[in-house]
Amino acid sequence: MSKLYYSSTRSNDEKLTFSEAVVRGIAPDGGLYVPSKFPKFDIFNKENLDLSYQEIAKKVLSLFAPDFTEEEINACVYGAYDSKFENSNIAPLKVYKDFSFIELYHGKTLAFKDMALSILPYLMKTSAKKLDIKDKIVILAATSGDTGKAALEGFADIEGTEIIVFYPTDGVSDVQKRQMTTQVGDNTHVYGISGNFDDAQSGVKSLFMNESLKKELKSKEYVFSSANSINIGRLVPQIIYYITSYYNLVKQDAIKLGDPINVVVPTGNFGNILAANYAKNIGLPVNKFICASNKNNVLTDFIENNVYDLNRDFNITNTPSMDILISSNLERFLYEISDRDFKLIDKLMESLKLNGKYEITETMKANMKNFYGGYANDTETVEAIKAVYDEYGYVIDPHTAVAHSVYENYVKSTGDKTHTLIASTASPYKFTRSVAKGVEVPSESYNDFELIDILSKKTGLIVPNSIKGLENREILHNSTCAKTELIQVVKNILK
Repeated sequence: MSKLYYSSTRSNDEKLTFSEAVVRGIAPDGGLYVPSKFPKFDIFNKENLDLSYQEIAKKVLSLFAPDFTEEEINACVYGAYDSKFENSNIAPLKVYKDFSFIELYHGKTLAFKDMALSILPYLMKTSAKKLDIKDKIVILAATSGDTGKAALEGFADIEGTEIIVFYPTDGVSDVQKRQMTTQVGDNTHVYGISGNFDDAQSGVKSLFMNESLKKELKSKEYVFSSANSINIGRLVPQIIYYITSYYNLVKQDAIKLGDPINVVVPTGNFGNILAANYAKNIGLPVNKFICASNKNNVLTDFIENNVYDLNRDFNITNTPSMDILISSNLERFLYEISDRDFKLIDKLMESLKLNGKYEITETMKANMKNFYGGYANDTETVEAIKAVYDEYGYVIDPHTAVAHSVYENYVKSTGDKTHTLIASTASPYKFTRSVAKGVEVPSESYNDFELIDILSKKTGLIVPNSIKGLENREILHNSTCAKTELIQVVKNILK
């Protein structure tokens, strides 16, 4: 059997190890690194039911990182998934009759990004050591709110790295902003930009593509890498929680081993739902992928009409982490459903760049029949928070509410009663104002931080340690820049 390697979605010029792909972050041609094949995970092995999150993580990572030794994988896994997660199960389930919430927010930053960004620094450091890289690695990240804090927390004071995060100044919640701007660490740098997340993401990608900048920094012993989900080292760890959730569903008698499930993911950048799709490709029995969007419903339209079109208004919503129109990880999905036609992917991405749109082929349409798209507006999102709280006494954040709303619409339109795993992507405490409306707490007289304690008293939901006293922490990063100034910002930071 041929050995697994990584190449670009837009060419087959390179054949990299996992270590090389992780350190590179993005391919020189602008494409994203993908595995040459999908290894197989024995999902129906009953012995796996007794394994911990960490033990499943080791099995999954060893499949995708064949150049890592067992000792290296152990060190990465046990370094990442430890007491920094406030729930010992790492990703616990809340099971109801026909659906379950997988809680992905028990890490230090209270969002699903912790699941991958807790381990990425270990993967990055191990990879750099294996490749004998002496240059300082500069981690660049654009964030719509959650990636930034999780990346900052993961890479803070990690030797041999600097991390620079760009976020839309008016496109994140007050809690998200305070989490980032109070981040400690001598190697951490945070900048608000005058623009939206797509501006931040496009700006960061342009830095990776700027050969003269990379050459200049290389002469000063710096090399770029990414903490966004464009980095394969961010994406692979997300597969783990879908596998472990399946086993937890079996152990909690929601399904039998071998039963198929549906998966609902609230997404803007398509990375989290792509990880679920990758999990299916290695063996997870998924019947339907339900892609949930907010009013920025470019993905819903794409799934329904097979045309990806950016020529539309950008909406600021009560689910800011999904206020995205350019879904970077969709490119990896296109690569798979095109039967890995990198020349076609290159053409589609060029069309997106020039015309802001593309249409997929008949073959690609046929290969995405197991995807369903839907969206919820701001009002429907708050209504979903209320409905879940009223019926189950369970509190969800607005992004999870989008997922539940779309799930309800899917069941009504299809009658499909397959047990469904809903990705609960953030703590309700990150978006207190929307949650307060949903659980009918008067919020007009309080700021977002005061609402934390008020919500706790109303719902009985425990306030996580990592967010206690957040409003009193010293702001350490108050710099802003125009979306055209990212190059100069990076140069100034690295001197």
